Amino acid sequence: MKVLIDTNVIVDALTSRNPWKESAEQLFLMAANRIMDAYITASSATDIYYLVRKYLHNAEQAKQVMGKLYSLMGILTVSRDECMDALASAVSDYEDAVIERTAAKAKIDYIITRNVKDYQNGLVKTILPNDFIVLMEDGSL
Repeated sequence: MKVLIDTNVIVDALTSRNPWKESAEQLFLMAANRIMDAYITASSATDIYYLVRKYLHNAEQAKQVMGKLYSLMGILTVSRDECMDALASAVSDYEDAVIERTAAKAKIDYIITRNVKDYQNGLVKTILPNDFIVLMEDGSL
């Protein structure tokens, strides 16, 4: 199972944002235990770093956190093609469209996000973190 974990869910785990941290942390455990192949996009990596550095108030600690994240998750390249395709995407938010087009190119099974409505017109299935965890636990996926 290949999943792309959206920026908001990654930041939930890394900054212990309530009420979402528990499910986000569970996804990290699933990635660490190789229950799924988890990815982020290269474009999300810079956003995640910025938010984690701002949360920690420390660039070196933020770099350490990012290194650990990169050891758990693959990073999908965002190319000119995905950026161009996103311009014509049915996904209305451009940033989300770039993520969705990148996920489609990589043959990702699900985008795990708290923002499922923003992806509803995309080609890749989206799912809330809690819903994904429940489906994995009961063997539906």
